[in-house]
Amino acid sequence: MIRRLTIVGVGLLGGSVAKAARARGIATEIVGVGRDPARLEAARRDGALDRVTTDLAAGVRDADVVVLAAPVLTILSLLEAVARVGGPETVVTDVGSTKAAIVAAASRLAGVFPLRFVGSHPMAGSEQSGYAHARVDLFNGATVIVTPTDASDATAVKTVTALWEAIGAGRVVTLAPDTHDRAVAAISHLPHLAAFALVDAVERFEPSAFDVAARGFRDTTRIAAADPTMWEEIFLANRQALAAGLEVFRQALDDLARLIAAGDGDALRASIARIKARREALR
Repeated sequence: MIRRLTIVGVGLLGGSVAKAARARGIATEIVGVGRDPARLEAARRDGALDRVTTDLAAGVRDADVVVLAAPVLTILSLLEAVARVGGPETVVTDVGSTKAAIVAAASRLAGVFPLRFVGSHPMAGSEQSGYAHARVDLFNGATVIVTPTDASDATAVKTVTALWEAIGAGRVVTLAPDTHDRAVAAISHLPHLAAFALVDAVERFEPSAFDVAARGFRDTTRIAAADPTMWEEIFLANRQALAAGLEVFRQALDDLARLIAAGDGDALRASIARIKARREALR
């Protein structure tokens, strides 16, 4: 049981952490920290939060566990303030979509402050944002990646792992921060970039096609409705790994384009069949 759980940023992910923690009774007190009192009050009236504040120091002070549920660049800007006010027993984690820069910053701060930080990234979310879309079951069965370093406090790693398991994660996977960033560039950031580009390509090629777009196109491009500011930060924060993934994606597109241009039906069908089999192998 966590005595006091503080969530900094009560949007889709932070609000879902609060709702799941409340429903599963894993914290005696849940505190929400944010910039907009009205949005915080909505979560408090909901019963997801016991107390809300716009004062970061007041919200973090005396917390057992702090979850930084903010955009990547905001997490980087929050770390020092949290490190300054958090107690020596406070465990800090985050939900950032990139990890290398955040973990490196936390490691530097841990040399000055008693910061017990363990990076984490729940592979759950939505193209929608804000507390209004937070769900008590958002993390049910989800994979959560934690990114401790050799210097991470073992007890803190166990605490963060136990938190995600307690609010519904199906499995918690440990990856090095750089490995995490390369993996999510491939299976999250690149697909989002491709979805944005696909919608833009239709707009440029034949905008009237949107009038007859059916379920297949809508399903394929659903994530292109995601928050632009959030994805600007993610793309830029992980730009090196994303650039490497994008180059391979271009090669894959070029390979299919060459087969189509050559009219090589046998090779095209074989290529599609190989890709289909790999997709069907996903669990």
